Amino acid sequence: MISFNVMLSSINNVKDFVNTVNKYDFDVDLTSGRYVVDAKSIMGIFSLDLSKPILLNAHDDGADPDIAEAFKQEMKSFVIES
Repeated sequence: MISFNVMLSSINNVKDFVNTVNKYDFDVDLTSGRYVVDAKSIMGIFSLDLSKPILLNAHDDGADPDIAEAFKQEMKSFVIES
């Protein structure tokens, strides 16, 4: 599993994030407090508190390591240091 904190501070960030995540076949969740939503759902993301960092968990179990690395590279623009 891949985990890191992301920040989605604008509508365009959310749109770009969802478009990127949807390229991958594995499940990706976002956790904010006690809420967990599907990261491929734009409506789910807008139900979260976007003013704070959000934990991303990508369930890439069994995925090709090259695909997992490509996912990490594409997520770099959204990742924040915790």
